Amino acid sequence: MKKNIKVIERYNVQWKHRIFIPAIIEGLTITAKHLLGNVNDINRMDVLEYPEEQPKDISGRYRGLHRLTHREDGGVACVACFMCASACPSECIFIEATQREDGVDEKMPQRFAIDTLECVFCGYCVEACPCDAIRMDTGIFSLIGNKREDFLLEKEQLLSHRGAFANENSIAKSGVASK
Repeated sequence: MKKNIKVIERYNVQWKHRIFIPAIIEGLTITAKHLLGNVNDINRMDVLEYPEEQPKDISGRYRGLHRLTHREDGGVACVACFMCASACPSECIFIEATQREDGVDEKMPQRFAIDTLECVFCGYCVEACPCDAIRMDTGIFSLIGNKREDFLLEKEQLLSHRGAFANENSIAKSGVASK
């Protein structure tokens, strides 16, 4: 069986280009220039002493740690519709619903938990929520813990977070966050 393979010769390719050494040396030269420039003028580098100094150039659309919003009467705004859990691609939102006891004809979450180790911080849960009950505007950049359980945020923790960029009632009234 004869294979029809057409070999095309490359013309004018020198041996030094075939072994990539000039390209490697050029890259190392650029890196060395930047390194020496930064070492010679240390004040030229922008440094942020995190966490003592927080970034000031964060936009209002930054997706930080999650939080649950409150109603005007102080209750949780979530109606346990499971839209956020359905929209979540990483399936990290866990909700158990119960009936409200204050006479309102809707549900509320008995348990609402987010596993932040599984979360990809895509923001789909915020977009899917029909009553603007979940937001990602806390301004919290890092979450630290020693055990896996430290990264599982329960309803009480999510309700205790406050928005860093605007008051939640002013956003809801102005219609900016409404769908």
